[in-house]
Amino acid sequence: MNGERMPVLSIIACEMLEDELAYVLSEDHDLSQLIIVENRQSFRFVRKLKSRNCQLRLFPLEKVPIFLKEANNSVYNSISNSISNSVYNSVYNSVYNSVSLNPLKLLLKFPFFGRISYNIRGKSKEKNKEKPIVVVNTLKLGLHADCELLRSEIYQHIKKMAVFSDGILIFYGNCGHSLRNTEEEFKDLPCSLYFLKDEKGEIVDDCISVALGGNDNYAEVMQGGNGTGMIYLTPMWASSWKQMRKESNNISDFNESFLKKHYKKVVKINNGISLENEFDKNVLNYARTFDMSITEMEGSMEIASKSYLNAKNSVCKRALSD
Repeated sequence: MNGERMPVLSIIACEMLEDELAYVLSEDHDLSQLIIVENRQSFRFVRKLKSRNCQLRLFPLEKVPIFLKEANNSVYNSISNSISNSVYNSVYNSVYNSVSLNPLKLLLKFPFFGRISYNIRGKSKEKNKEKPIVVVNTLKLGLHADCELLRSEIYQHIKKMAVFSDGILIFYGNCGHSLRNTEEEFKDLPCSLYFLKDEKGEIVDDCISVALGGNDNYAEVMQGGNGTGMIYLTPMWASSWKQMRKESNNISDFNESFLKKHYKKVVKINNGISLENEFDKNVLNYARTFDMSITEMEGSMEIASKSYLNAKNSVCKRALSD
């Protein structure tokens, strides 16, 4: 972190996890700016953020560095003016009240003036750095159909966003081991990478593991099925499966005959942050399409919330130490 630049946490997010991300961002009232990268996937996400009263700015990815530069210049000028006025008024009033002299001439004789300015600047800078800028870039759902393509897209965006970021949170699960070696492959990246991790520090397997609170919980739920094939639906999965099927070239995850043969239950994961009526309707539609019964389970926001806060706090702490 150099000069007066505010810390920047970038988030590369799976569109399937936009409900969780919208929730954690809406709960954070200590941001300097929230910037959403404008693309085809961003519009629904922006609507969800605005419905939660989030204040945001929307820019194409190539415009984000320009905005960040202008924002930091504005902050620097504001701090400089505030410091100048504060120090001048403080010293002027002290001198004027004690002796009738030209305050500007006398000001130059104070050896501690520089220290006052430095201390106030340092405190203002520290206060400013406590509030980061968050930049969110959501990637399209269809990438899940090809793990190699998914990894390639995420890697490209890591490289592009690292240029202006102090840290990047990969808001994805492991998704078919597509991100298994990401930390090692980007070990020399100038900014830190953060991931959705469970209480054991393991990257979660996928978005269902995120919703259920970690890999161990996910495994326990699957084992509890006693061999019964089960499909797990979060609100985003329930509302997006038709789109996913259209983009997936009828792979087994969405092949009707395959699903009817091997799966008997739909597990509705309630996360408490989505519209229940719409979720109920979408789950029922899925169950009827593939001849499955419905069971319900409580979800968790713990993985999403803790991973986001860990990334944000780490970026801010690093900024303060620079």
